[in-house]
Order: sequence, then structure tokens, then C-alpha cells
Amino acid sequence: MALLGVKKRKICVVTTTRADYGLLYWLMKEIEGDSDLVLSVIATGMHLAATFGMTADVIEKDGFRIDKRIEMLLSSDSESGVVKSMGVAMISFADALKEIGPDIVVLLGDRFEIVPIALAAVVFRIPLAHIHGGETSQGAIDEVFRHSVTKMASIHFPATETYRKRILQMGENPDVTFNFGAPGLDALYRLPLLDRNELETALQFKLEGIVAIVTYHPVTTEQGTAREQIDNLLAAILASGIKAVFTKANADTGGSIINARVEEFCRANPHRFKLFDSLGQLKYLSCLKSLDLMLGNSSSGLIEAPSFGLPVVNIGERQRGRMRAANVIDADTSTESIGEGISRALSQDFRAGLETMGNPYDRFRDGKTSLRIKEKLKTIKLSKDLIRKEFRDLA
Repeated sequence: MALLGVKKRKICVVTTTRADYGLLYWLMKEIEGDSDLVLSVIATGMHLAATFGMTADVIEKDGFRIDKRIEMLLSSDSESGVVKSMGVAMISFADALKEIGPDIVVLLGDRFEIVPIALAAVVFRIPLAHIHGGETSQGAIDEVFRHSVTKMASIHFPATETYRKRILQMGENPDVTFNFGAPGLDALYRLPLLDRNELETALQFKLEGIVAIVTYHPVTTEQGTAREQIDNLLAAILASGIKAVFTKANADTGGSIINARVEEFCRANPHRFKLFDSLGQLKYLSCLKSLDLMLGNSSSGLIEAPSFGLPVVNIGERQRGRMRAANVIDADTSTESIGEGISRALSQDFRAGLETMGNPYDRFRDGKTSLRIKEKLKTIKLSKDLIRKEFRDLA
């Protein structure tokens, strides 16, 4: 309990997408529930776009107060549009961080939106805590963004020991690099997920037969491939005879092309396919629990899906280099390869091998990763040494 007259430590959590909010939710709850801490929330990026479901409203419905809503996304997802959005974020966060005055800023992941935020925090000499650093996704320019934020961060929370060691290879201080696992997995222990019948009602979509959850994001290291790749995926799904629940691609370059094609596809086949702007944490995780397989190139196929023993057909290069469990089947972007992956994912032999599979991202398997991160944010010494980074050579 905070002593009378003692300043409480203010932790500013910045969330940019529906995805990172789901992973940060339980950490935000832990910070909010600690009487020695003050939670400050900034919502930006895709949260404020109607195209993606205006998910900032979900944050408030969950009971959190949003201190700042910062518009940064432009209407274009072209390369020029993305760069300009980053510039808008840099200008806007200069004012926001000055006004809020946090003791620590928390960022998660590798999205382009977080890079200007990290830069602003560095200039203001605010310690930056980075979650999910040290990972690699060689098929996306997010690879560069993630490692850039790692070098700007003062506190690190990688999700596996392999990723912790990679952060140390980058010259970071082992004393402030903590492997507690992936905080988003806490929801699996804390959230009462829907069964298949309840999920069907929530989705207002018949879950008869084989049903897949599908998310396909643009591969940002490749130019002009989004349309061909999504058309190949849709052709494979159509030929397979399965049904599918789709979620929209993110705001990266090429995302609007993918979303337009999926919208058209679902409108033409409304009884077999349905597209959602955003499912939210409860319905999305319930899909992983209750549906039959996952298709696409989302990191959740590697991080969350193993906990459910859910077969995943991971398509293309976007997640190349990331740790994966035995549930992941890698396919290239051709219709034939995706179709073969679907067949394998549905085979009894493959599914039987997943019954005793562990999740490499769930270190303690107790749903307390967010609690451990919160305790470090609460107790770590805030000093000039935390900001004044030194490159630590490996012995």
C-alpha cells in the first residue's frame, strides 16, 4: 500500500490494435488493481478506425479509462501512407507524453505504430518496457521495427528463453531482461471461454461441419503480392469444402486489398463464410478453443493456438523464424500447398499427435505472467542507470 504523501508510480500502457490489447489486457488489470500504481492508457492506431471496428470503445466497455485517443492512421495503407502515419504519431505523442508524464511506458510487439512512440519516450527520458522482444518474423518489415524498439527499451519482457538470449546478443542488460512467458496466455486461465454452441450464438453463424478461423495479413517484405496470395488462399478454402470465420487483415501496406477480397468472398458465400472487423478477446480465443483449425499467417497460430492443440496451417513467409510447436504446418502461398496443409491438419494421425503437446510460450502454466510483469514494473529501480544504456558484450 502506498504511504501517505508518496507519489504513486504511473505506468502508461499504449495499445495500437485489437491484437495487442488482448495481450495487454490482464497486465492492464494487474496495474489498475495495484494501489501503489496508476494506470494510464493511450489508444491509437487501428483502435480508432471504423474500418477495424473502432475497438477503442471495447477498451472503455471493459472498464478502462482511456487517457488519450491519438489519431495516427491515414486513409491510405500505401508505403507513403504508413510513413506519414508514423510521422503523425511522433508529433502527437510528444504532446501526450509531456501531458501525462508517466514513469514507465509499456509497448508490446513489432508494429510500425510503436516505433515513433518509442522514439518519443527516449527523447523524454522515460524508461520504455518492451514485451515480446527478441522474436523474429523474417517475412515482415516488423522484424526491423521490433529490434529497433528493443534497442530503445530499458526493460525487456521476452516470451521465451530463446528470445531472452537473442536480446542479450543485441547488447542488452541481463539484469533488466525477464522471461516470464507470453502475457496474452493468461486469458486462457482467467477467462471463461465459450463452448461451440455458445460461440455459434455469439457469432450468429452456424458452426456445422469443419470450421476454420482465418486471418491473413500482408507480407510487407514483398511488394504487390497481396492480391495473388489472398486469392490463392480463398480458392483453397472454397475447394476444401470447409466453412470459415474470417477476421480482417491489419493496417499494413496491402491490408485493404486483402480485406476487400475477403469481404467480396464472404458476401458471395454467406452460409459458409463470415467476416468480422474484430472478434474481441473472448470470441477470438473461443474460436481457437472450439473451431477445427486455423489458416493464415497470424502470430496467434504460434503463440496461443498450441495451448488448445489447434492445428494451424501457417502460410507463406510472414512468420518465418519464429518458434513453433508441433501444431503448425507450414505451407507456401500456392493454392495446392494450402490445400495439402488443410488436408493434413484435418487428418486423424496429425491431430492425435497434438494431444500431449506443450506450448513453448507458456513458461509457468499458471496464468500469472501479467502479475509477474506488473511486479517488475512496480519494483524496478527508476534511475539514470536505467535510461543510460550500455552495450553489454557477450562473454
